Amino acid sequence: MTIAISMDAIEAHARDLGVNLSAVDLDSIALPAGEDFGILSDDEEICQKEDLPEPEGGLSNIVVVDNLPVVAPEKYEKLESVVRKLFIPYGAIVVFWMPTDPETQKTYGYCFIEYNTSQEAELAREKRNGHKLDRLHILAVNVFHDFDKYMKVPDEWTAAELTPYALGENLLKWLTDEKARDQFVIWAGMSTEIYWNDAKRAMPQLVYQKQYWTDSYVQWSPLGTYLATVHNQGAQVWGGDDKFLRLMKFPHPKLKLIDFSPGERYLVTYSSEEPSNPRGTHMVVLNIFDVRSGKVMREFKGSADDLSTGGSIAVSGVPWPIFRWGGGRDDKYFARLGKNVISVYETETFTLLDKKSLKVENVADFSWSPTDPIISMFVPEMGGGNQPAKVSLVQIPSRQELRQKNLFSVSDCKMYWQNNGEYLAVQVDRYTKTKKSIYTGFELYRIKEKDIPIEVFELDNKNDKIIAFAWEPRGHRFAIIHGDGPKHDISFYSVRTSDKASRVSKLTTIKGRQANALFWSPAGRFIVLAGLKGLNGQLEFYNVDDLETMATGEHFMATDVMWDPTGRFLATAVTSVHEMENGFQIWSFSGKHIYKVSKDHFYQFQWRPRPPSLLTPEKEKEISENLEMYSKKYKQEDRDMLDEKFEHETYKRKQLREEWKRWVAKWKEQHDEERQCRMALRGGEDSDKEEEHQGKEVEVDEVVSVIEETLAFDLDQD
Repeated sequence: MTIAISMDAIEAHARDLGVNLSAVDLDSIALPAGEDFGILSDDEEICQKEDLPEPEGGLSNIVVVDNLPVVAPEKYEKLESVVRKLFIPYGAIVVFWMPTDPETQKTYGYCFIEYNTSQEAELAREKRNGHKLDRLHILAVNVFHDFDKYMKVPDEWTAAELTPYALGENLLKWLTDEKARDQFVIWAGMSTEIYWNDAKRAMPQLVYQKQYWTDSYVQWSPLGTYLATVHNQGAQVWGGDDKFLRLMKFPHPKLKLIDFSPGERYLVTYSSEEPSNPRGTHMVVLNIFDVRSGKVMREFKGSADDLSTGGSIAVSGVPWPIFRWGGGRDDKYFARLGKNVISVYETETFTLLDKKSLKVENVADFSWSPTDPIISMFVPEMGGGNQPAKVSLVQIPSRQELRQKNLFSVSDCKMYWQNNGEYLAVQVDRYTKTKKSIYTGFELYRIKEKDIPIEVFELDNKNDKIIAFAWEPRGHRFAIIHGDGPKHDISFYSVRTSDKASRVSKLTTIKGRQANALFWSPAGRFIVLAGLKGLNGQLEFYNVDDLETMATGEHFMATDVMWDPTGRFLATAVTSVHEMENGFQIWSFSGKHIYKVSKDHFYQFQWRPRPPSLLTPEKEKEISENLEMYSKKYKQEDRDMLDEKFEHETYKRKQLREEWKRWVAKWKEQHDEERQCRMALRGGEDSDKEEEHQGKEVEVDEVVSVIEETLAFDLDQD
């Protein structure tokens, strides 16, 4: 919708600078550098799309840009181009109007920009208000409806009404559970349910249940504060105590996927559209929302081809997650992999870091350190092997290369960060000299040590196929599943030795296990060796400290294995990819089976994450050393719970006995009431007197006939 604005309205709402700057050098005005994302960047390209959303009505989607240079007609187009490039990143510009003086044909020093939505206009105001165009021009940007609001301010001052403080929802109340239980969410059929894991009573306790809560799936935020639901119209986040009230909505038509930033400050939403012709490509829309305010902080639009490199989950040819967050839980940076570039953005401005991408020729993959703003990247061989492959570590935001290692005859490369960011393992698949086979080696980077030393090691049989690799969380050990055939070997290694020598030491190798996945406890020390899907859910609970198996188990056809955030319990699940055995089971960390829940059309199980502990390492060490003192309280609670459970079972058995007695008494009474009726049917004979019943022997040729006659006789006497 285009709004006609009269000159009277312009003069009423715009400030006259009163400065004649017709000789302004527009070429000297600094503009933000282009952001290499393959997105539509100007009006002509945007207008090529046939499915632009309908603009909103009113004046809330129009911004007024003041303090522009006053220029002559010959510089009008140049100024318009400058302003457009400043404001195009925040949405499609529907109307751009920069009025001129009818007599001099010079501009007035302000313009009007109309967007499709009020959210886009508000974002443009927020990002560009106070922008320094040049030394003499600092932009003043306002939404148009604000002028009307301020014009209606009464002449007489009246005190504002004080709104009484209303206590909001406690989003962390679940952490105060007296039994220190953890929650989990399941999605089965049309129902989404949240439970406490009550392992002591060997059953889940329902917290909240809702039908048709999501259209696609549910997802906890990384710290467990929110539960997000995915719908065709967009995403929603929920939280609170036990009510799970809706906290915010994030509109995004045809939404398919969501992703939280590690610190829960931002939510990334994704949708794609099918190509309109066989030669077309999927069009992708990405929005980054502020979780608390619901504002769109940045929107990206482009083709799937521009976003098809890297990632772990491919949807319509696009990897997911497209953006990878770095710098720890402060959500300061996010990045994506492009063709020959890694584009790093900062969340302070949601623009490219230093206004340019990190150019790396032929880069194939990258990953962030979990704790520090460090990027590890892999570049494969180029030029037919003349230029070797390499792995580099780059510091952000300085872009300083901390470490680089050249690799030769490389087929593939995978990077695994340890949770504390202390170590990086690089799995390198190399060709043999004949290039007819591949062998695997590992390069271990000690990130926290001076000059980041690198150690190279190989398995005893370097030709073994690597099935899985996993670091011990917050620890110095790692496990590898390797070998060929139906059974595999599992080897454990440590990068820390008793003499603190910088070398990798082998702890042990377990031979011939039906395992294809590794699941370390979040607390370390314990690991589950799992044979999922084709290996029929074999489970082995292993103590790495003592190098011994604690227990074995089986969850037939299991598809998922998930530790709770404390490392006390393990969940195994069979999702609806199978038609049988749908549901989940809960195990203790040592492999004791606790309980099982069967659910038809079971789609999802997810533990609720916990935020990091507020205790210092020294306090945690003190508690660990005095655990016996602290455990007395909980041992007493366990005894009380067992006594309560015993009393409950005793009461339950007593109730069953009483119920049985009542049932027997009821039928005995009915039997007595029907006595006269039975006697009447037998001609007055009282069939209840046993002494009147005389059996009649009937001699027959077959024993079977005797049995049949006896049965018939007994039935007649009943």
